[in-house]
Amino acid sequence: MKFFADTAEIAEIRDLAATGLLDGVTTNPSLVQKSGRDFIEVLREITAACSGPVSAEVVALDYDGMMAQAEKLRKVADNIAIKVPLTEAGLKACRALTLDGTMVNVTLCFSAAQALLAAKAGASFISPFVGRHDDVGFSGMELISDIRLIYDNYDFTTEILVASVRSPMHVVEAAKIGADVMTAPPKIIHQLFKHPLTDAGLEAFLKDWEATGQQI
Repeated sequence: MKFFADTAEIAEIRDLAATGLLDGVTTNPSLVQKSGRDFIEVLREITAACSGPVSAEVVALDYDGMMAQAEKLRKVADNIAIKVPLTEAGLKACRALTLDGTMVNVTLCFSAAQALLAAKAGASFISPFVGRHDDVGFSGMELISDIRLIYDNYDFTTEILVASVRSPMHVVEAAKIGADVMTAPPKIIHQLFKHPLTDAGLEAFLKDWEATGQQI
């Protein structure tokens, strides 16, 4: 499974990139707003820090507007993936951009039927929002399982990018189902390192080593 960081904070991205765990980055208007910085400037820094796909979202709702914004965004770097919403206009833009050789991330997916449409439109990535799906009484992981089954049935190459990840268990469950990518805030990725038995074992080893009076 590929790990993407869902953030627009360059320091967090550089920190994760240094671990070798970072395969890409996803951004959205809300994350950019939190950073308080110029969108294009932020994108340039992120694409320089991460060689994998960096999703940059259009904010237009009509096809012509999406294409005009996408043209500006994809000029930032070769590893930009244009993020479009799962609407008719969004999928029309997805098809046109894909045919022109641009990576496309179709976002705000909440049903297997929507995911099927995105794959047929040639999306590079489909972003089902598991946490938000759970919030309204549906199972986010059942959605991932349904999409995986459909894509495997027809050998679609669209990668399932699990979004709205709220906990390490979302990551583990998505990996067990066979999702291609997950994107999460850096704090969730760092939580994957944590286990109380690891902490307890390390504490015991260090205590025993100190008792030897030796140094390395």
